[in-house]
Amino acid sequence: MLLFLDVDGTLLPFGASGPYPVYETGFGTCARSVGNPLLTRIDPRLGPRLVALGCELVWATTWMDEANVCVAPWLGLPPLPVVEWPDEECPPGALHWKTRPLVALAAGRPFVWVDDEITAADRIWVAAHHPGRALLHRVDHRYGLTGADFSVLEQWIGRPEPQRL
Repeated sequence: MLLFLDVDGTLLPFGASGPYPVYETGFGTCARSVGNPLLTRIDPRLGPRLVALGCELVWATTWMDEANVCVAPWLGLPPLPVVEWPDEECPPGALHWKTRPLVALAAGRPFVWVDDEITAADRIWVAAHHPGRALLHRVDHRYGLTGADFSVLEQWIGRPEPQRL
C-alpha cells in the first residue's frame, strides 16, 4: 500500500497561535546545516511511526527531492520515492492540484494520502475515479501529524481488502 506524504502542515506544523516545540536533535543534522530553523519543529519520532505503518512511503510535496536531503535524514528515513509533479495546469475548481497525479500514480493500488489541504471535492473525485481503496486524510496544519492521526491511519490500513466478485 502506498502512503503519499506531504511535508508543510503535515510533518512541519505552522500557523498555531502558541509556540512550537523545538526538537534539538533528529536522526540527522540537516536542519542546522541547511539553515532552516523550522525543520526543528518536525518531531523526529514521526519517522519510526511512519515506517511502522508498513506502507511504501512516497514524498508528495513541493519540497520534491529536498525532502530526501533534509526531512528524511531528520526522521531517520531512507531516501523515498518522490512524486514528480506534471507541468500542466489543472483545470480550475475545488479539486486539489495533487489529486489527479496521485490517483494516476497509484494506478488502482490502495493508497493513503496525508496532507493538510485535502477537501471533500478530492474525496468525491477519488471515489469516482480510483478503483482501489483510498484514504485521504487531512491533517490540521497547526499541529501536524498527531497520535490521533496515526490512530486513524493504523485503523484504516489494518482493515482487510474487500472481496471482489
